[in-house]
Amino acid sequence: MTYKFSPSSLSLLKDCPRCFWLNFNKGIKRPDSIFPSLPSGMDRILKEHFDSFMRKGELPPELQELNGKVKLFDDEELLKVWRSNFKGIQWTDKKGNLFRGAIDNILVKGKKLVVLDYKTRGYPLKEDTHEHYQDQMDIYNFLLRKNGYETEDYTYLVFYHPHQVEESGHVCFNTDLVKIKVNIKNAESIFKKAIQVLETEIPAPSEECGFCKWVSVNHF
Repeated sequence: MTYKFSPSSLSLLKDCPRCFWLNFNKGIKRPDSIFPSLPSGMDRILKEHFDSFMRKGELPPELQELNGKVKLFDDEELLKVWRSNFKGIQWTDKKGNLFRGAIDNILVKGKKLVVLDYKTRGYPLKEDTHEHYQDQMDIYNFLLRKNGYETEDYTYLVFYHPHQVEESGHVCFNTDLVKIKVNIKNAESIFKKAIQVLETEIPAPSEECGFCKWVSVNHF
């Protein structure tokens, strides 16, 4: 049996190995929750915003501190594929397991690529906010390297959070550009663990998993 993984599906492995195993091996998924549409809307207009600067050969204000050091990736057709949730950046291992990830954007520094990701938040950053996205960024870089691209050993996150509403009703956002180091071995470890978990008997649930606790309490 072969599997198809994305960064979001692999995050379930960290949440709860049992839920992960049931999802892929039995098709038993966690109940759907209400997903806010604002992040998707922000994602769409941010891509349009960055692309407008890319076509002019410039960097947007959020990246001005990087001016002269990098440029926006300008292969629009390839970027369209890499952004697609149905395609993305793909790699298949020797067993036929497919790994893919859909990126937001790419920066170019010399001959190397730098992953750029947008994040929308309701509040200012905490010291460890960026750490929640380490696995995702590691996986994107791993996939690019598996496809023959050179990447820098770091990536950038651009965080947006609202800070005031103008008299006109326009909502103003603060932006924070955060640089984080990439760990390719971490991505390799995640993939390896995912396959190992799925190829063994059903694992124990995570102690923090509310879904498994509910099933345990209500099973009769």
